[in-house]
This record gives sequence, structure tokens and C-alpha cells, in this order.
Amino acid sequence: MGLPRFSSTECENAFSIEYTSWLMEHPSALDKFEEMTSIAKGRKIVIFLDYDGTLSDIVPNPEEAFMTEKMRMVLREVANRFPTAIISGRKRERDNKVVLYQPAKEFLPEKRKVLNILSERTKGIKGVNIEDNKFCISVHFRHVHTKDLGTLWNVIAVVLEEYQNFRVSTGKKVFEIRPDIMWNKGHALEYFLEILGFGNSDDVLPIYIGDDRTDEDAFRVLRKRGQGFSIIVSAAPKDTKALYSLREPKEVMEFLLGLVIWSNSTTS
Repeated sequence: MGLPRFSSTECENAFSIEYTSWLMEHPSALDKFEEMTSIAKGRKIVIFLDYDGTLSDIVPNPEEAFMTEKMRMVLREVANRFPTAIISGRKRERDNKVVLYQPAKEFLPEKRKVLNILSERTKGIKGVNIEDNKFCISVHFRHVHTKDLGTLWNVIAVVLEEYQNFRVSTGKKVFEIRPDIMWNKGHALEYFLEILGFGNSDDVLPIYIGDDRTDEDAFRVLRKRGQGFSIIVSAAPKDTKALYSLREPKEVMEFLLGLVIWSNSTTS
């Protein structure tokens, strides 16, 4: 007996049913906007955003992931009204006037060695893209052939056997190599709330929007605090601790613009 065959229409219908069921647990933040703003009224809103896949589309080359001009415009308006932070694994050049909390700074010399070794040992694996994100290393494998993924993983495993101060996690077609310290996006969220003076505030309402596995740590923090809105960006069902969902960056922009308009209406 052969395997059952399904038409593309049947597959689409099955996916639609699965996604609709998932939306029951993680409803659209756009559909629930009035309900959310009703809860937010009178509270101090703080916005936290992931970058790739949230403010910009996922693209083959991560270095070409840019926000649209419309998104930049909306984000400026959001930042003018609410404390706003982008929490991302990407590096950013800063001048000496900015004071940063850098819990992984002591690992930078060793991280450079790991970066150089990985760059050398993966030269023969077609499609690998290694990105230096200052405090972590992103090994993108979106363009690596399936048959070479085992080889790539073995290279990483061998290197990390030698450098045991580092660990690896997975994201969307990427291996993230970072110092083995207790620091993730959940810790970053808590850190920002603390320095903004909202660490123990009862009337703060954090909103965190992200699309990747690394954002789940921040979603867990909000659940533990019992305050705020966690929003996953995904057009497909996935396991998540987020309360709400948006399908793509365009919907993120629509949601953020809605917050700006709502803020204007409540202060005018």
C-alpha cells in the first residue's frame, strides 16, 4: 500500500485549520488591539522589539536586512511616545559616550579565536555565512545543502569541545555561538526595565514583539512577571510562550502605528 497523496488545496486547507486553531491560543494583536489598549490605559508602556523578522523581513543575506522607510518613520514616532529598545543579537558600532553593560566583555579575545577557527574550517562548506555579532557568532546555513549540515555541525561541535566557555543554540537557519553565561533576551528585558526605573513598578506595561526562539526567554519573563503583552511574529503555528501574534513585519508596523494613534488620542 502506497503513501496517501494530498492535493495542494487539501494541504492548504489542513494548514489553514491548524493555523486557525493556533490563533485561538495566540490571537492576533490587531484583532485584540482595543482590548489591549483598554488594559494599557493609565499604565506606563515600554516597547521591546526584536529586529530580524520583526522590524525587517528575513532575507538570504542577514547584512541586507533593513527596515523600510515606513517602518523607520513609525518606529521614530513610537520612540517619541514610549521608552523603546531593540533587543537583538546584532552588533552595533557605538561611540565612547555611550555607557554599556557588557556581561560578556571578558570573553571577547576568546570569541575572536573561535571566529577565526570557524571561518577557516568552514571554507570548504558551500553556502555558510559567518556573521560576527561582537559578543556572539552567527553561523547562517540557509544556503547550505542538506547533505552538508552534518559536516557543519561537526565542525562547530569540535571547535566548542576545545572552547568550552561557549555554547551553541539554534534559530531560524542559524547556529548562535555565545559565551556560556546566564544572559539572554529575558535578562536584557529585565535589565532595561530596571535602569528605566520600572523594575518593581506595578503600573508598567512592557510590550515585547519578536519572531525567533531567542525571544522566548523574554516571553517567559513577561509571563513570570504577570504583566505586559508578549507578541510572536509568525505566519505559521509554532510552540511559543507569547500571548498574542502578528503574521509579519507589516503587521508589526500596523500595530505600532496603532499605538501611536491611540497615544495621541488619549493625550489630546
